[in-house]
Amino acid sequence: MHGRPRKVPKPEDEAASAAKAQKLRALQTQFFSYHHNKIYTKEAIELSAKLLEINPESYTAWNYRKLAVEHYLSQPESNPDSVRSILDEELRVVESALRQNFKSYGAWHHRKWVVSKGHSSIDHELRLLDKFQRADSRNFHAWNYRRFVRELMNRSEQDELKYTENMIYTNFSNYSAWHNRSVLLSTLLEKKAEGFLSKENVLPEEYEFIHQAIFTDPDDQSGWFYHLWLLDQTVKVDSPLLVTSWPAHGSDVLLVVDRFHKVCGLSPFTTLHSDSGSFPMVLYFNQSVEGVSSSTVTVESGSNKSEDIIWKPLSVNNSQAAQVWVAHLTFPTSELNSSVEVSVGHSEGITSTRGFQYSYPSKFSFKVHVQPIERDSSQGSVAESVLWREENFKVYEARSDESIPIVFFDQLRIRNDPEPTASNWRAEALAKEIECFRELLSLMDCKIGKLTLARLLMAYDAMSSCANKLVHSEEVLELYSDLMKLDPSHYQYYKDEHCLVLLQEMISNRESLLKHCFQYTDPVSSTIHNPICLRLNNLSLSRMGAFEKLLWVQILDLSHNELQSIEGLEAMQLLSCLSLRNNKLRSFTALDPLRKLKSLRVLDISYNQIGEHSIDTTRYLCSSPLSHSVGSEWNKDETVISDGALIDYWEAFFIFKELNLKQLDIAGNAIADEKFKSILVKVMPTLKRLDGELLG
Repeated sequence: MHGRPRKVPKPEDEAASAAKAQKLRALQTQFFSYHHNKIYTKEAIELSAKLLEINPESYTAWNYRKLAVEHYLSQPESNPDSVRSILDEELRVVESALRQNFKSYGAWHHRKWVVSKGHSSIDHELRLLDKFQRADSRNFHAWNYRRFVRELMNRSEQDELKYTENMIYTNFSNYSAWHNRSVLLSTLLEKKAEGFLSKENVLPEEYEFIHQAIFTDPDDQSGWFYHLWLLDQTVKVDSPLLVTSWPAHGSDVLLVVDRFHKVCGLSPFTTLHSDSGSFPMVLYFNQSVEGVSSSTVTVESGSNKSEDIIWKPLSVNNSQAAQVWVAHLTFPTSELNSSVEVSVGHSEGITSTRGFQYSYPSKFSFKVHVQPIERDSSQGSVAESVLWREENFKVYEARSDESIPIVFFDQLRIRNDPEPTASNWRAEALAKEIECFRELLSLMDCKIGKLTLARLLMAYDAMSSCANKLVHSEEVLELYSDLMKLDPSHYQYYKDEHCLVLLQEMISNRESLLKHCFQYTDPVSSTIHNPICLRLNNLSLSRMGAFEKLLWVQILDLSHNELQSIEGLEAMQLLSCLSLRNNKLRSFTALDPLRKLKSLRVLDISYNQIGEHSIDTTRYLCSSPLSHSVGSEWNKDETVISDGALIDYWEAFFIFKELNLKQLDIAGNAIADEKFKSILVKVMPTLKRLDGELLG
């Protein structure tokens, strides 16, 4: 069992173990001879039974017995009685093996296979299960098998639900019973069975039920996991929803068709520079969806026809389902003013990965103003660059009447509220739970109680009528700070959650957002118009989030934090300049989301930990050219570096070959030697500056 110290074996125990091993080896030698020669005599089958009694985890022996059963059942002289006798013997062998090891995967799988033949008593199986579960009520193998038997005998979910209730009352710590209850309730709610038509009628009673377990023994985790499932069911909307978009609803976008010229008097929040006269349009959903296309999303605009617009999922693993989708709109200089109206989901086709249809059609509109500017030839020779110095950034002073993106996002969210009445019972249920757990924490100092209260408060704020006002953020931040001290073994998890709440708080309203908005100015170069830089530096951030509210950002400063991953950053399609200086990025595979940022021109990843670790564990978590789903578009014949260098630096090659960077800073990483820098120059022909030096 977990947590039990190992005992030093006694000499007599070691001798017994050695004798058992010798006997097992002898049996295995003879068994494999029978198996390889396809011998299915009575003697051979009895020997396999002896082997399984000693070692129930011998999958080969179980498979051998399946072959033997099939062999005898295929004989011409077989009859119903002989078939039943053969299968009953298999059930007896399984039962004997389970007495040796009640958690044997092979034994339970074999029993399922035998019973599936259709000649066994299902009632007997249910009675046997009752006996097994009295011996070990939490054994998940028995509970899985019980679900299998229930389906065979068409026993109702309601009856099984009552059974789980009885088992839970016998022992509140029965995690398997709680899990089975969640499975049954999910099925009943999905089928809208009698008495289970809506969550509104079912979940409040379940909350009352789970309170008995939690308040009886707050230190037991079983009930808390079920409460977490209830919370997820309370806040989760099955059908996918459009959360935000860029351009945002009601916004005015100024498209300047030349990035080598300064433009004054324009709002930096809504001004874009484009050499081609195009820009990305982004749809951000609350969950991964597929089916976003010109037939499910219509765009009404003079120069952009819906059928010509190609939507692509922003998925780092080349999946056809994604939470974020992007398409590019083009506006010629002949159309100085355009109105764009976008309709999402007015025809069927957008579905979640769980199969739910997009059921709440949405509309948003925006205006585009094109401003063609002739290139100033005196500026064309200067490389595009950003100097990440404090003196180059000044706090942006927004006009009182100037709209900033956070307002538009909120408008879209309100327009998209699918179930106003359903939201009422959800908010009421969360409010009751908050009151309940505040009472619990007033009586005792409970770590998991603090964590649950933090989750409840954030869920309540997200569901409130004005989600941009995080009423409870300070309380939640304090709870996570307490948890980092109380439970150091899970410090990193609490730290990540603390960072997500902090980010939400900083960008939740106009005043707090503007504190982090700076205007970039460079007296030497005029190649970049003065856009807004969102500075989230020196905040000890270990995790990034809230990307749905950051789609408008063109320059982002995340320097001097503790980031090990930038997962989700691919949603920020306007991003042209990014600083990740002085973080804890350990590998190039952690930078995989950058491949999707086609507008990125300036990147600073200096003074991280890239190359310090001989084994890059993220390569097994992140996309790579060696995976089946990612890198299929990689053509080795098009590489400009030698095979040896490609083997040494394939992660970097795969990331940087997708980018059109003009400036890159990589100093301060273990990998950043002269050999590697020379490879970067070959891989990125567009590169003009490397570690501050102008390339020839």
